[in-house]
Amino acid sequence: MTAVVSVDRPTRRSTLVRTATVALVAVPGLYLFNPNTSRIPLCPLHAMTGLWCPLCGVTRASHALLHGQLGTALQDNLLFVLALPLLALAWWRWTSPAGASRLLPRPVLASLLLLGVIFGVLRNLPVGSWLAPPA
Repeated sequence: MTAVVSVDRPTRRSTLVRTATVALVAVPGLYLFNPNTSRIPLCPLHAMTGLWCPLCGVTRASHALLHGQLGTALQDNLLFVLALPLLALAWWRWTSPAGASRLLPRPVLASLLLLGVIFGVLRNLPVGSWLAPPA
């Protein structure tokens, strides 16, 4: 038995407005800010250990996608770029008037989590070093 969390309409609308506002501010900022030339350590795991987490390279990949550089984005974070259609689907389901009880089905979420863990481990091994973002 699964519990469905109910959110009232004003709270839902407020959350959507805040999220859209953050996106409207972040996207132009990310377009203008080049994370490749400004070396700000955004990932604490990488800063402390030198290991690449599954999200390392997402900022650079997003910047590359905003500039139409698909190849560069794929080099920066392959998993993120390939997961974008699922993220778009989750966004669509979240913003739909019906308000889906889950953004994505549980097996899809579990598969994504497992894939993220595998991706994170593999990109730190010599055999998967091609998955690591350019240093």
